Amino acid sequence: MLALSETPMPTPTMTVDPETVTPGFVGFAAIVVILIAVILLIWDMNRRIRRVRYREEVRDELDAEEAARAADEATETDADLPIVREGDDDPRTT
Repeated sequence: MLALSETPMPTPTMTVDPETVTPGFVGFAAIVVILIAVILLIWDMNRRIRRVRYREEVRDELDAEEAARAADEATETDADLPIVREGDDDPRTT
């Protein structure tokens, strides 16, 4: 009951003209500058990520070529060795 007996608070009225409290050209220019900065940062990030991805692909290709070359050299050196059978003389001693 006490809450009903209190006098209501008056609602404040606007003392400032709503037309003069706008961001105006300065606010618009600030948003445009922020937008351009964000676009440039995203563009740079994509370029860096793409560069890292390409480097990884090239590194994988080089590793595969090196492994293939090592495998070829291993098979060539095995093929160059003479075949020695039991009872035959060792061809390396002749």
